[in-house]
Amino acid sequence: MKNKLRGLIVLTLCFGFLTSVSSQKEDKDWIPLFNGKNLEGWQVGENAATFSVSDGILKIGGPKAHLFYVGDVENHEFKNFEFKATVMTKPNANSGIYFHTKYQETGWPSIGYEVQVNNSQGDWKRTGSLYNIVNVKETYVVDNEWYTEYIKVEGKRVIIKINDIVVVDYTEPEHPKREGGEVNRVLSKGTFAIQGHDPGSIVFYKSIAVRPLD
Repeated sequence: MKNKLRGLIVLTLCFGFLTSVSSQKEDKDWIPLFNGKNLEGWQVGENAATFSVSDGILKIGGPKAHLFYVGDVENHEFKNFEFKATVMTKPNANSGIYFHTKYQETGWPSIGYEVQVNNSQGDWKRTGSLYNIVNVKETYVVDNEWYTEYIKVEGKRVIIKINDIVVVDYTEPEHPKREGGEVNRVLSKGTFAIQGHDPGSIVFYKSIAVRPLD
């Protein structure tokens, strides 16, 4: 009995060690895109004052603007990846995270997909929506609390999680039907952008990171 108990303890310790090593390796695979000090590696066109940095946090508040990642990671061109950010919205705030997009000086990004950030603003398409493609009506998180928004793109599949809850699992068809302003909402490759929606939308971001996939 003692030998069996000793063996069980050893196996438990070994499993715990291997799990810890695996977890540490996964954490190291994540590459920060935001340094928490300034907007180095990011570029904004119109209304640059909408974005500011303080105490390790990116604050969004002001007229419509978009902040594009233009840094060195993957030469800011991502195809398959995992992305995550810690986000907090204030009441009646709207924002979004674009991927497979590219820098443009003005207007709403015309290329790539948008993942919605909106817990209480008038637009019924809630946080986690793959905007205008797979819309989420349910509200999974609330204003004034930090939560994690996660995006994974691999091949033609897009997975979006809110606090580890899968809210979108979408596979883009071979010939996706897009109309009007959505004709360029298709998977390709490109960078990320964070949206400042309007002067009434106050949103905070931190711990923005990516893990490129083969």
